[in-house]
Amino acid sequence: MDIYEQIVHLRREGRRGAVATIVNVRGSIPSFKTAKMLVRDDGSIVGTIGGGCVEADVWQTAREVMESEKPRTLHFDLNQDPKYDTGLVCGGTLEVFVEPILPPALLYVFGAGHVAVNLCRTASNSGFDLIVTDDRSSYASQERFPAAREVHALDFEEATQKLDPNESSYIVIVTRGHHDDMRILRWAVQTRARYIGMIGSRRKVIEIFKTLQQEGLPAHLFDRVHAPIGLDIGAITPEEIAVAITAELIAVRRHATAVLPHMSWFKGSKDELVKDSERAAEALEDSDSNA
Repeated sequence: MDIYEQIVHLRREGRRGAVATIVNVRGSIPSFKTAKMLVRDDGSIVGTIGGGCVEADVWQTAREVMESEKPRTLHFDLNQDPKYDTGLVCGGTLEVFVEPILPPALLYVFGAGHVAVNLCRTASNSGFDLIVTDDRSSYASQERFPAAREVHALDFEEATQKLDPNESSYIVIVTRGHHDDMRILRWAVQTRARYIGMIGSRRKVIEIFKTLQQEGLPAHLFDRVHAPIGLDIGAITPEEIAVAITAELIAVRRHATAVLPHMSWFKGSKDELVKDSERAAEALEDSDSNA
């Protein structure tokens, strides 16, 4: 099987892998420079870099590389380490470069308003594939979202039944109302998506989280929800908000280690979250009584 064709096939299926390539050789080795081996996420391989203990070590590293999503270079000295003694006349050294093979980063955008339009521009330029969904056909159109792979004009309930995000998917919820945001979030937290973000104020987020937990959804499902969405850069306009959201998507995609500033309030103790929820409810009651 052609290794390059297998890489394309793997990515189209939304799966991960790693490719090992011999990049430097000195002396005699049981293979040749540029030899390649593809390790799939299920552990199966295509190609070879010579077999034996070297290949076994590279296989293990490939598994680690596809998880960390960061390449590594391995050095082997067949003279010095007895475990690499194959019984052949090999006494050289070699370097193997192992790089991750990742599926396309697929971004599901729910909502087709001004923020969504600008988000699709910035996210597309940053390498994300896009699927846009809105229940308004006048908004959900290919003309409005030319960079999108797919655009669906469907009721959100119907759309979520058809979509199946995988571990490499990202979900952004930017609809025009709290009710639709909550419907989509109810579904999103139960998917395998790598990232889930929802637009809205802190008060709105607390109310929606509390409502969904009262319905029976476990609290831990909301630990990975980025809400309020986007990095705190003081964004106000739809264009600026789109940049803030895209920056957060990139941070997640690239495993940025910095603490996301807008999430500091949510990562506090559960007691603090409960108090915030109670204060929000009291404020809502006060506003209703004064209306």
